[in-house]
Amino acid sequence: MTDTNTTGTILDRIVADKREELEKRLREEPVEALQHRITFLDEQWSLMRAILEGPRGPHAGGKRVQLIAEIKKASPSKGRLIAELEHRSLSRIYTIGGAAGVSVVTERKHFQGEVQFMLDVRMVLKGYYPGGRPAILRKDFLFDPYHLWEARAYGADAVLLIAAILDVPQLRDLIEQARELEMEALVEVHDEEQIERAIEAGADLIGINNRDLRTFDVDLATTERLHASIPADKVVISESGISSTADVERLAACGVHAVLVGEALITAPDVRLKMREVLL
Repeated sequence: MTDTNTTGTILDRIVADKREELEKRLREEPVEALQHRITFLDEQWSLMRAILEGPRGPHAGGKRVQLIAEIKKASPSKGRLIAELEHRSLSRIYTIGGAAGVSVVTERKHFQGEVQFMLDVRMVLKGYYPGGRPAILRKDFLFDPYHLWEARAYGADAVLLIAAILDVPQLRDLIEQARELEMEALVEVHDEEQIERAIEAGADLIGINNRDLRTFDVDLATTERLHASIPADKVVISESGISSTADVERLAACGVHAVLVGEALITAPDVRLKMREVLL
C-alpha cells in the first residue's frame, strides 16, 4: 500500500483513516469490479477546458473567473454544515447557475461524504444536461492507484491530489494514471515548496488552498503570495475562504482562472443568489 508524507497537521489523521477505509474497499470492490462500472459511463468532460473556455464552450460567453461549486456535508473545522445534503438537486442548481465544475467531497469520516454522491451527480447531470454539464471533481485525500480507479468508476472527470502528502514520484505516477483513465488531476498546494513539487511532477491544474491546516485560519493573501510562483502556462484555482464578490474580485486581480467555493454555497439561504455573487 502506498506510503504518504507526514505533515504534522490534521492531514495525518485523515490519511490514516483513509488508509483503513482503503483496506476495506479493496475487499468490497476490487479493481476488476470498478473496471466493469466504467463501461457504463458516458463521455468524460475536461475541467481545464471548462475553466479556460467556459462550461458551455468558447462561444457561450466567458467569465473572468470560473466557479467550481462544491458539494459537501461537513468539515473538520465546522462540523456539519447542513442537516440534509440534497446533492442531486444541488448539482442541478450549480449547473443552471453556470458552474464550470462540481466538486464532490467523498471522504466519509471527517466530511460525511460518500463516493456514491459523485455517481448520483453524474447520473443526474447526464439525464438533464447531456450536451454540456460541468466537469465533476472528486475532492478527497487520495494516495493510492485504487483511489483513481474508484474515482473514474464512480463518475469523476478530475481528481484532487494533495501535494502535502505525496512526494514527486507519487504525484507524477498518479497524474499519469489519471490521464490514462481519461481524468485530469488538480494538484493542491499550500506553500512554495509544494508548488515546486507539483510542477516537477507535471501538474497542469494547480489549486492554492488558502486554509492553514495547522490553525484552520483562512487568508486569501495565500493565493496572492503563491500565485507569482506558478508558471503562466498553468491553470490556477483558489480554494477556501471565498464567499463574496469582493473576494473573487481580489483573486481575479492576481490572475487566478477559477475559484472553488463550498461552505458559502452550502450554507447560503439562496444558493442561486450566492452563485451570482461569486461569478464575475
